[in-house]
Amino acid sequence: MGVPTLFLVATPIGNLEDITLRALRVLREVSLIAAEDTRRTAKLLSHYEIHTPTTSFYEQVEREKTPRLIARLAAGESIALVSDAGTPGISDPGYRLTKAAIAAGARVEAIPGASSVLAALVPSGLPTDAFSFVGFPPPRAQARARWLSELESRRETLVFFEAPHRIRETLEAVLQVLGDRPVVVGRELTKIHEELIRGSVSTVLAALPPPRGEFTVVLGGAEVPASAPDPLPSDAALLESFYRLTESEGLSRRDAISRLAKRHGLSSRELYGAIEKAKTSVE
Repeated sequence: MGVPTLFLVATPIGNLEDITLRALRVLREVSLIAAEDTRRTAKLLSHYEIHTPTTSFYEQVEREKTPRLIARLAAGESIALVSDAGTPGISDPGYRLTKAAIAAGARVEAIPGASSVLAALVPSGLPTDAFSFVGFPPPRAQARARWLSELESRRETLVFFEAPHRIRETLEAVLQVLGDRPVVVGRELTKIHEELIRGSVSTVLAALPPPRGEFTVVLGGAEVPASAPDPLPSDAALLESFYRLTESEGLSRRDAISRLAKRHGLSSRELYGAIEKAKTSVE
């Protein structure tokens, strides 16, 4: 299939139909498929009648197997790397092999496809113009609290993954450290029983389903702090501004009072009273 290439192939995150024609062609044409879980990948390959040989490539063997795969690329073979679901290298094995392939001068090509990050973010109803994927929270309570504290001032929407047995304690930590922000928790994405739970963190905690399957969490960013109103000028300063608007800028008395009242968050009556008070003190 031309130049020996390491293909990073995105596979379905749930529904087997969520795979591209290009991905299917590549999986058929490569010499070998390196799979995070060969048993899970076998179901996909069987569904599409793909008979390419596979080899396991999970986190514990990544360091050991990377040189072997690089050697096969150097020998002229093309290899596809797939994870359990989604895009390899995103919170899954793949970074070390990709880096080694680039260092060896091999061609590396991504075959895009389904993404649990986007599958949860896009229908979340939270802002999508700026977002960050922040991986998995640390499993230990203190490290997780520090991790959340570092995210406290981030204003963009945040997306992260969490394991089923930790989802509740992680949301409780979010509530404690970041407050009752808007959040969307997704599970079984693209599957028959797909579920997106929307609301504040406290509301979602109360409605959290039984822990089953990996969760994708979409969390609202920090609110932009409201700018503090300008300190209210003295009555004399308001009178001076009033004269400047009427005499120098040619505004009518009514327009000048309206503009100053709006500028300083006062009613026109309050602004007029302050001006009259200043006039009296001058006299």
